[in-house]
Amino acid sequence: MENAQAARENAAARRAGGSSAVDAAAGRILDLIRARQLNVGDVLPTERELSEITGASRNTVREALRTIRTYGLIEPKPRVGAVLADGQSIAIQNFFAAHMDVSRSSFADIQGFRRIIEVGIGDHIVLNATNEQIEALDAVNARIIESRSIEEAAQNDFNFHMALIGLADNRMLTDMYSFLSPVILRIMTIGKEMRPVLADTRAAHGEIIAALRARDRLAYAYLVSRHLDFALRFLPEEPASDSD
Repeated sequence: MENAQAARENAAARRAGGSSAVDAAAGRILDLIRARQLNVGDVLPTERELSEITGASRNTVREALRTIRTYGLIEPKPRVGAVLADGQSIAIQNFFAAHMDVSRSSFADIQGFRRIIEVGIGDHIVLNATNEQIEALDAVNARIIESRSIEEAAQNDFNFHMALIGLADNRMLTDMYSFLSPVILRIMTIGKEMRPVLADTRAAHGEIIAALRARDRLAYAYLVSRHLDFALRFLPEEPASDSD
């Protein structure tokens, strides 16, 4: 059977406690695309070449390419092969969001990254944000309690943090947060499913806004850190490793 080898590799990977062989091969293909800085229309190596590069069977590579194609990153071109498609940035976002587990450790990593950024911009926005910008941030925050679904609540929560980042007036940060939006939105959605009390989210954001109004950078740093760490208590404890 054509996919028998891929199935055996997947089973071996699961026994080893890792991700599937197809997922691993897909990740290595994405790494290759980034390393070679391929652009839209560029041709990927053949299945045989990708098999040699990734160390996976051709059947596994074929399944990995199908997975990547599902996310719109590549498209088949007759008599040419797989080529990089338009919208590759969005495709990579969706791919990593869909394949990312939300464990306590991955959550802590992402929130830690966000803390570095959102706390780090505190000095700038405390000194430079206008009263009008702070009031506009408050208006964004007010929309949270108007949410009619968990997904809409997560989006409105993200919109608040995106608006907060916008106060830094740094396009690089804004673009980076936009790129990470699928992963952050997934975490926010899980958080709302575990504790769907929208008034609490609005209140926590309101305290951050109050610190900005008071131009109190220490209060701002403390409140942002506390807010980003809060949802960790709702995630299950991870099992202890054998080495513990």
